[in-house]
Amino acid sequence: MARHRAKNRAKNRAKNRATSRSAVLWIAAPLVAALALSAPAQAQRGASCHGGQSFDQFLAGLKRDAAADGVSSRALAVAAPYLVYDQGIVNRDRGQRVFGQLFTEFARRMAADYRMQQGQARIKTYAAAFARAERDYGVPPAVIAAFWGLESDFGANMGNLPTLRSLVSLAYDCRRSQMFQGETIAALKIIDRGDLTPPEMIGSWAGELGQTQFLPTHYFNYAVDYDGDGRRDMLRSAPDVIGSTANYIATGLKWRRGEPWLQEVRVAATVPWDQADLTIKHPRAQWADWGVRFADGRPLPHDELPASLLLPMGRNGPAFLAYANFGAYTEWNNSLIYATTAGYLATRIAGAAPMRMPSQPVPQLPFNELRELQQLLVRAGYNVGKIDGVMGQQSRSAVKAMQIKYGLPADSWPTAELLARMRGTAPSADATAAPAPRAVTKRATPPRPSP
Repeated sequence: MARHRAKNRAKNRAKNRATSRSAVLWIAAPLVAALALSAPAQAQRGASCHGGQSFDQFLAGLKRDAAADGVSSRALAVAAPYLVYDQGIVNRDRGQRVFGQLFTEFARRMAADYRMQQGQARIKTYAAAFARAERDYGVPPAVIAAFWGLESDFGANMGNLPTLRSLVSLAYDCRRSQMFQGETIAALKIIDRGDLTPPEMIGSWAGELGQTQFLPTHYFNYAVDYDGDGRRDMLRSAPDVIGSTANYIATGLKWRRGEPWLQEVRVAATVPWDQADLTIKHPRAQWADWGVRFADGRPLPHDELPASLLLPMGRNGPAFLAYANFGAYTEWNNSLIYATTAGYLATRIAGAAPMRMPSQPVPQLPFNELRELQQLLVRAGYNVGKIDGVMGQQSRSAVKAMQIKYGLPADSWPTAELLARMRGTAPSADATAAPAPRAVTKRATPPRPSP
C-alpha cells in the first residue's frame, strides 16, 4: 500500500497556508477572472477517463455504486449538498511538490524538542488510553504519539476543507480517480455508521480526516470507539485517536509486538557499504562483527534479530538499524525522509538521546542535478521509477549499482563525483548491468521470530 501522504502535506500545512495567503495578494484581477472562466473547461478535460461524462453524470454513477455497496439513501441525501466539484482541489493535487530537504534538516524541524515534550505530555495525560492501546494492539505509546504529533500537531492542524468536496473532486479527476471513488464511498459509509456528519467532515485538501490524518477507508476499517460514546470520533476524542491509530498500525501495517523499530548506531569505516540497504537484512551479530555499535558506543547485542542498516544521507550522515517494524513507517508514508523522521521522533519520545549530527556538512545535489542523474541512470538501463528529482528506493538502488561499477563507496547517496563519472561515460552495452556486489563474510539470517 503506497499511501498518498508521500507528499508530506501534514508537515508543511502551516507553511503552505501562509504562502498561499501571501501569494493571493499578488494575483491580478484579470488573472483571477481567467482562472474562473477556465475551470469548467479543466473539469471537462478531467472527464476523459469517464467516457466524456459531465461531473453530474459521473456523480450519479458514483451514488449508484455507493448504494450498491450498502450506503443508505439517508446518508446519500445528507451528503448531497457537499458532493460538489472544486477545481481548486484538483489544482492542488496536480501542483504538489516534494521538498528536497536533507534528513537532518527535516528531522531538526519536524522532530523538534517541543514535539518530543508534547508527545511525552500526551502520554501522561492519556495514560489509561495509551496503556489500553498497548495492551490491545502491542503498539508502544511513543510510536502512536509520534504520528499524532507529525500529522496534526496533536490536533492543532487537521485541515479546514470540506472532506466530501475534496474526495469527489479528486474522484472525478483522472489522475487517481479509482482510488478516490473508493475513498468517497468510504466517507459515505462513515456518515452512515453515525461516526461523523457531513458538516463535521473537515480535513486536509486530500480528504484525510482526524488527528492522525486517516484516509476514509482507513477510518472506516480501523477507527475504534475508545471513549465509549458510541461513535468513532478521531477529530475530537483523544482516546479514539489513540486506539484507532494503534489499531491501524498493528492490524493494517502489521506491527510486531515487543520488537524495536529504529535505533541510532555508529558505523565503522570497514562496514561493507553495499550492505546498507532497507532491502538487505543481517542479524545484529553480523552488524556487530562489521563494527556497528550503538550511538553511545555500547556494543550491539550479539543476537540473531534481523536488521537493515539505514543511511538516509549516505555514509557521512546519521546511521540507524531499521528492524521489521520500520516497515510500518514506510507503509504509513513511503517517503523515506518522513518515515525515518517519524521513527526517530518515536525513539526520542521513548527517551533516546538526540542523534549525532555529522561532523561536516553532507553535500546534496540540487534538484535539477538529481533529475539529470536519474535520466543518466535510465540511459544506463536502470529503472528509477519516476524521474522527479526524488531519491526513492529504486533510484537509490540504481545509484548503488553505479557506485559499485565505478568503484565508489556504495552507500546509495548521490554525489557530484558519481554524476561527473556518468556525464563523462558514453552509453555502452555493458553499462546496462552492474557487476554483483563484492562478496562479504556474513552470518546466515534466520527466519524472523514470531510476534
